[in-house]
Amino acid sequence: MTYIVNQNCIKCKLMDCVDVCPVDCFYEGKNMLVIKPDECIDCGVCEPECPVDAIKADTETESEKWLELNKKYSEIWPNINKKKDPPSDHEKYKDEQNKFEKYFKENL
Repeated sequence: MTYIVNQNCIKCKLMDCVDVCPVDCFYEGKNMLVIKPDECIDCGVCEPECPVDAIKADTETESEKWLELNKKYSEIWPNINKKKDPPSDHEKYKDEQNKFEKYFKENL
């Protein structure tokens, strides 16, 4: 098992999870974070820290898509190990649905 970041992070990027991660397995894209599955030690400390419920175990329903996305972009995006300020407009996206289709950016 590993943890993954899902679409709830898109346009929110609150980064409370980054501060508590003991192995620095988060990677930052233009408008979301991902977890590198091979680096995640499955400790679970990041999951309750996310105020938008964007971090889930890869054993949960429909996590396959997000596991693949986390794997792919953690190989491309830079590692992040310090919390940064969230986007100034993050509150308006907090409860929005279908954020992946609307806003995801590869940041390549």
